Amino acid sequence: MHERNAKPTNERSAEQGETATGSKASRLGWFGRTISRRMNSVPLSTKLVACTLAMLVVGMFCVTFSIRQLVSNYLLQKTDNQLVDQAQLVYDNISSLQNKDSSQSTVGPNDYYMQIRDINNNILSTPLQPSMKDGVISQPVLPREGSMDGVVLGTAFTTTSNVIGLQNADHITAQAAKAPWRVIALKWGEKTSDSSGTNVRGVVYIGLSLSDQIDTVNTLTKYCALVSVAIVMLGGVIAALVIQQTLVPLKRIEKTAAKIAAGDLSQRVPKAPENTEVGSLAASLNSMLSRIELSFREQEESNAKMKRFVSDASHELRTPLAAIHGYAELYAMQRDLPGADKRADESIAHIESSSARMTELVEDLLSLARLDEGRGIDITQQIRLNSILSDAADDLHALDPERGISQGTLSLQPSDGKNPISLAFTPGAMPEITLTADGSRLRQVITNIVGNIHRYTPADSPVEVGMGLLPASISPESLSRMPATSESLHNFLEAVEVGQSMQIGMNYAVVRFSDHGPGVPEEFQSQIFERFYTADPSRARLKGGTGLGMAIAQSVAKAHHGFICASTTDGGGLTLTVVLPVSPVEPSARVKAAHDAVQKAENGQDANAAKTKTKESSRRKWGRSAKTANSDKGNQSSTA
Repeated sequence: MHERNAKPTNERSAEQGETATGSKASRLGWFGRTISRRMNSVPLSTKLVACTLAMLVVGMFCVTFSIRQLVSNYLLQKTDNQLVDQAQLVYDNISSLQNKDSSQSTVGPNDYYMQIRDINNNILSTPLQPSMKDGVISQPVLPREGSMDGVVLGTAFTTTSNVIGLQNADHITAQAAKAPWRVIALKWGEKTSDSSGTNVRGVVYIGLSLSDQIDTVNTLTKYCALVSVAIVMLGGVIAALVIQQTLVPLKRIEKTAAKIAAGDLSQRVPKAPENTEVGSLAASLNSMLSRIELSFREQEESNAKMKRFVSDASHELRTPLAAIHGYAELYAMQRDLPGADKRADESIAHIESSSARMTELVEDLLSLARLDEGRGIDITQQIRLNSILSDAADDLHALDPERGISQGTLSLQPSDGKNPISLAFTPGAMPEITLTADGSRLRQVITNIVGNIHRYTPADSPVEVGMGLLPASISPESLSRMPATSESLHNFLEAVEVGQSMQIGMNYAVVRFSDHGPGVPEEFQSQIFERFYTADPSRARLKGGTGLGMAIAQSVAKAHHGFICASTTDGGGLTLTVVLPVSPVEPSARVKAAHDAVQKAENGQDANAAKTKTKESSRRKWGRSAKTANSDKGNQSSTA
């Protein structure tokens, strides 16, 4: 029965121990969290000043303690040397020392204590015993009579004092009398008759009070403590001033953040040298704030565009729906009147035209939605771009037989100092260009451009349709992010100039339609690619169209990692330029030769010749890299 009850008792004890341990750990955890929470609530400046003061206190304590120990050891060693050096002198002049009045001098041999013992350590006499003020006598506590008590001959040791007559002494005298003694034990004896040795007769104890040394050490410690306190206080004041001055930029950052939180996103943190922590933080914050402001503006613009899009879509859909509803009511009202069949046919015709217009609008909206989601496009077909352009030119001629249409080739026209870099049009047959794309979508882009020319330009105004294959030192991803502005086209042409000179980058098919109609003002040219934009402010759309053609063209171009923009035609009119990537540029013979030279140099073959060719190639390459960097920088800034 006892064994059965023992195990449950042990288990209960273990459970109680675990509970107590868990409770203790819980209390420690709560205490640690409380301390951490209190520490986190203390301002940073206070923490820094407190840490500085703590370090100063610890440092000055260590300095004071070290000085005290060093001086104390030095004085003790000096006392030991004094005892060793003057022990024989004191011993040889015992009789004269016994007759010297201790009141004649405060420093001198009369400060010594001497006790002579025989060879059995029995006390023979105490010839020297210094007396102090008011008859106070201080004696060192020596080994008991008849024993050495572990004292080593010739080695100094420290012992306590035995004070006599302390009742009438003042504080200074009492303190000096209670000071410990430094004592050394030496053998004493007489020389033999033949002076060949010494007969040891006993042991002599010679001692010096350490009161002067202790007083010196205490005075030095007091002065060190006072200096330490002054240094700590001065260091605390200086640390507080320096820390407050150092944290001024952080307070400026705090004020700037408060203004930004209030809604002023244009605020920036004051700049500081970036090699400092505050300067690096300010630069990072300014960069972050610029991106946030840009994102916020883009979001606002996106919301504004979305609101305008919903408003425009509602307006465009409301017009045909109102027409359908109105003609349906008109038919219902006139169907019982004479001549109702003729009026019914007119109503049905209007309803059909309105529904067709609404269907076209809905189809365009659906196409845009699919393109925005990355659907509805298949960029895997091999397309002959010159065939699509030829068909578009024939369609435009069929729509406007009186219009003059010129086809030709596009080439780069470098800047001559007076005229900027541009594309030159040479009449003739267009080059044959094949690329991987979605044929139906590209035809839709070209058809929309041709439709705009047909609607908004006079039927007899000439049109130039050009195409060219140009290399450019810019990636398709960067090209697709460029805004639809003439400045972006200029940056692309600079990249073309670099690509042609160095034969690097990507080949691009450049398609351009130039008309000589009324054109569009430069400040509104980028808006023609917005949804529901129309050059006719009355929004009557008497010339047809949904206002989504150029928006679809831009979405299709970006889906092909391409670019489209509008600019002013020389002599008046509007020029639409479409850029589509074709294939990477094949390295030229010069670049291949330089690459082969480098390979030979690495393999150790014809090292000198390869080195010379590599230097020439590098010189040419880096001579033109600055222009490439400027072009890419311009592209990135346009993209941002």
